[in-house]
Amino acid sequence: QVQLVESGGGLVQAGGSLRLSCAASGRTFSMGWFRQAPGKEREFVAAIKSIWSAYYSDSVKGRFTISRDNAKNTVHLQMNSLKPEDTAVYYCAAGPDVQYSRPDSWGRGTQVTVSS
Repeated sequence: QVQLVESGGGLVQAGGSLRLSCAASGRTFSMGWFRQAPGKEREFVAAIKSIWSAYYSDSVKGRFTISRDNAKNTVHLQMNSLKPEDTAVYYCAAGPDVQYSRPDSWGRGTQVTVSS
């Protein structure tokens, strides 16, 4: 397992942008982001296995971009055209394949609030 620390959450108006970052304590094959809104289950947002293999949920496709810096063991989530329904706690995850299997590691989460 690796330790994950998220940063970059906050409050933004609808249509605005935020950039989340996650620093890992070591190398991991797959990294990604999940989110959990109040009263809802945690859901997959995006994952990246390499510079060329990025995956998104349908709800964020075209608005969010995931990227990673392997040299720094970091992953970023650029969120544009934010909507109130994007409001949630966003969690960084790491493991062999975070999109299809339970991640080995989770961050503590960072709050994203989008006002209408």
